[in-house]
Amino acid sequence: MTAQAPAKAAAAVDGDDGAGSQTVRAQLRLRELILGGELAPGARIPELALVERLGVSRTPVRAALVRLAEEGLLEALQGGGFAVRDFSETDICDAIELRGTLEGLAARLAAERGASTVVLAGLRDAVARIDDILAPPELSDAAFVTYGEQNARFHALLAEAAGSILVQRQIERVATLPFASPNGFVMLRASGAHARDALVVAQSQHRAVLDAIARREAARADAVMQEHARLAHANLREALQNQQSLQQLPGARLIRHAGR
Repeated sequence: MTAQAPAKAAAAVDGDDGAGSQTVRAQLRLRELILGGELAPGARIPELALVERLGVSRTPVRAALVRLAEEGLLEALQGGGFAVRDFSETDICDAIELRGTLEGLAARLAAERGASTVVLAGLRDAVARIDDILAPPELSDAAFVTYGEQNARFHALLAEAAGSILVQRQIERVATLPFASPNGFVMLRASGAHARDALVVAQSQHRAVLDAIARREAARADAVMQEHARLAHANLREALQNQQSLQQLPGARLIRHAGR
């Protein structure tokens, strides 16, 4: 998952004040530690050690912990403090399904209400750039990274196209979960004989939802985005069956396997 959406959201809340920026930095760094497996699931978060490790005061560390709990990466303990959460396969599927439902709603609202010309132009540009990326028969690692950037841009613009701050914020919130972001499984496709194929399918769905929004076909736009989320479900199943592939996934150590 990328940190762009949560960072942007946090910055919007905090503004430019020093304490706020320290909270944002602490939040992003803590997320990196969690997804990198440096803070183990179930273990109590050592607040004082984090203060020293991150080089900030206790206030921004505490604020960052609260925000990560709101995102769903941490859970509050009965005796106080926080621990890193783990996630079952069902948890991850539910998060992906929720994002698909919310993005379907955003697409439907965009079609019903009419998206702004600026947002539509941005969506068309993102689709055109992805077409260029996917034009070669084989993709380099750099191409996958660029695809991820444009894919994230497309999904962010789609959320904006709804014309609803409420819907946009809820999409940003669910996308902060480790496995629910639009790019959650993109880099798992960066190798193998069929590495490009899934991205081509996803791109056809990008084009279809954009066409539905432009034609004001609300039900079709909603259905396409919910179907789009099914690709992430398929990628999750494939990753869980391939331990080598799974280890490339940020936050893989947070996945609770059956029997654990």
